[in-house]
Amino acid sequence: MLCNSCIRSVIVQAGIFRKTRLQLDNIGRSLNASRSINYKWNRQVFLRSSITMMVDSDSTDTRGPTVDLLKEKEDDGGFVSGWWKSEDGELSCGYSSFRGKRVTMEDFYDAKSTTIDGQRVCMFGIFDGQSYQQTDVDFLDSEKDTYRDDGSTASTAVLVGDHLYVANVGDSRTVISKGGKAIPLSEDHKPNRSDERKRIESAGGVVMWAGTWRVGGVLAMSRAFGNRMLKQFVVAEPDIQEQKIDQEFELLVLASDGLWDVVPNEDAVSIARTEEEPETAARKLTEAALTRGSADNITCIVVRFHHDKIDPSNSQQD
Repeated sequence: MLCNSCIRSVIVQAGIFRKTRLQLDNIGRSLNASRSINYKWNRQVFLRSSITMMVDSDSTDTRGPTVDLLKEKEDDGGFVSGWWKSEDGELSCGYSSFRGKRVTMEDFYDAKSTTIDGQRVCMFGIFDGQSYQQTDVDFLDSEKDTYRDDGSTASTAVLVGDHLYVANVGDSRTVISKGGKAIPLSEDHKPNRSDERKRIESAGGVVMWAGTWRVGGVLAMSRAFGNRMLKQFVVAEPDIQEQKIDQEFELLVLASDGLWDVVPNEDAVSIARTEEEPETAARKLTEAALTRGSADNITCIVVRFHHDKIDPSNSQQD
């Protein structure tokens, strides 16, 4: 039987996916080549992962295969996008990703689905870098012999039956549309948040203004993966929120800060609701962020709930 407390515990301790042991010595050498290698590393990490760690590892649950949901396609404009619809027609998702004005692409997205005891379990994630605490350890270990001090953020949503679990570290964000209202299910980890400032100062750190509020006058994020020099203050423990899915749930939007820097929560939901197909909605959101002057990589996933639209005949992808 699925255990909610086990799900929450695994998200905190090991990330949304089970991170298999990698040959970190080889990865470490690759990391010296270019910062863009981080993206390739992320893909290797998550595609070799398993969603089954979202349940008690000692469980004897009957589990189906883990399926990658999103199939990539790239158009002439440099946008990468894709979509998926469940066989029962109750759930669909789409994504769009664009390098934007950055020299390299460091965002990463993923979506997987499996069944456990006949119950569907889906994971949707936006990673401006990696997963959670165990990944933070491995990330730091892989860079211990370099002069780099990289960092990353993530926001992930795990759908288990009619329960949604959202975890975030940093400023990647998840917002839901419920009854037409935009409701954030994560709060950006900024140093000037009263609770974050208190935590940092209690650990002996300082939050100061340097163009924006920064930890030690350096990092504009109070939680992240990596950032070795500030690790005492910049933790990788995620905040986790739980919501029960009901008939008012319309969609959720997960995106990196390249979107949220220029598109408020309400605008994101408003834009996404104008499109029935989630892939089109995700593409429209990335284009809106680019038009509004985003200077970062832009990646988002839109998940739509079809409570009254069950049509197995429309479940096949192109």
